[in-house]
Amino acid sequence: MMLVEETTVPQAALPVAAFKEHLRLGTGFADDGLQDTLLEQVLRAAMAAIEARTGKILIERDFSWTVTFWRDQTEQAFPVAPISAITGLVLVDRLGDETVLPQNGWRLVPDMQRPRLVADTGSLPALPQAGSVRIGFMAGFGPEWSDIPADLGQAVLLLAAHFYEYRHDATGSRGSMPFNVQALIERYRTVRLFMGGRT
Repeated sequence: MMLVEETTVPQAALPVAAFKEHLRLGTGFADDGLQDTLLEQVLRAAMAAIEARTGKILIERDFSWTVTFWRDQTEQAFPVAPISAITGLVLVDRLGDETVLPQNGWRLVPDMQRPRLVADTGSLPALPQAGSVRIGFMAGFGPEWSDIPADLGQAVLLLAAHFYEYRHDATGSRGSMPFNVQALIERYRTVRLFMGGRT
């Protein structure tokens, strides 16, 4: 299985101004925007880290997910949430030839933890032998920073500030997840059950 981010977080959606306030950086100077590129980089890094840790996509964007087998013939749970729309299913055979499937026979079941692709009747489309299916979908809380839950937004700012503070540290401090960030994101983490349970 392979998840690919097809579109990136737009620059306009990044809370650079709010992050500057959070860092208490001075304003009103001629070089106010001098650090904007660095601030955007640490914000993107913090968002990516929060998304990886929680499985929640913060700012809405397009993804494609390649699956080589169905875990269940009637439904398939997605690896991230929340998902607002499935944009298409494409079968890919072992030679790379593609077949676009019609937009019927399956549907999205939204869920904040494990959204699912579900067959309307019978089974999900049969996958080609030694082939795969590529599922296109849109995921995220919304297109704007204000669409993100407040605690997740605060976690991003705290983690970005941590990355900013330790940007020149070669000892590995930057890679650690501060306790206050962990506390804010804990309830969003997906519980994975094995031995026949949901994963």
